[in-house]
Amino acid sequence: MKGYLTLAEAAEKWNVTPRLLSLYCNTGRIEGAERAGKIWLIPENAERPADKRVITGKYIGWRERFKKREA
Repeated sequence: MKGYLTLAEAAEKWNVTPRLLSLYCNTGRIEGAERAGKIWLIPENAERPADKRVITGKYIGWRERFKKREA
């Protein structure tokens, strides 16, 4: 379809996995994304959403720290 990209095409363009883009589409984080049957169509001019995953390392080892508080 002209003016739209599939998940695979957009994932290659933005250097992310199609699964992550599917998650973005399901949660409404990509403006103008539309569902056509079983596939998502992403506008060619859509901007990549900000990556909101935690990358600070703040939560690394949290289980061990939590266990120490319980003891």
